[in-house]
Amino acid sequence: MKQLYIKQRVFSLGGKFTVKDQQEKDVYFVEGSFMQIPKTFSIMNTTRDEIALITKKVFSFLPKFFVEVNGREVLTIKKEFSFFKARYTIDAAGIEVQGNWLDMDFQVLQHGEIISKVNKEWFTWGDSYKVQILNEEMEAIIIALVVAIDCVKADQAAASSAATP
Repeated sequence: MKQLYIKQRVFSLGGKFTVKDQQEKDVYFVEGSFMQIPKTFSIMNTTRDEIALITKKVFSFLPKFFVEVNGREVLTIKKEFSFFKARYTIDAAGIEVQGNWLDMDFQVLQHGEIISKVNKEWFTWGDSYKVQILNEEMEAIIIALVVAIDCVKADQAAASSAATP
């Protein structure tokens, strides 16, 4: 089992942050596009090779995010139409998220088997998540999924703050 930590910098304009291991060494770098359409987040390994790309679909009635890992689209997160509580669905072949993923407390399953556990770290400056990876072959997809869910949360927070006068 491998444990990684995602900690966002609170006031980062471009959406830059790192994924660290238990020894606090950088394992992945995440960079968001700033003032660019479509909004993207690139996930790179330590040699700065892009291993995943998250893209927010432009001109969509409801928000939709596409996640590519190693050049292949592996999952889509889309907002469902609802009047009261925001609902999202994750479309991915064989991958399922169980738990409260908008509060970053969930498990990732592949074909019914738990491959990762994600928990929000409390009492930290900015958003921090502990990601336990039980199937290391799925590491890139899991990191991309967690970053994509965080993008959805940030997008939802921005939309709700823009809607209030």
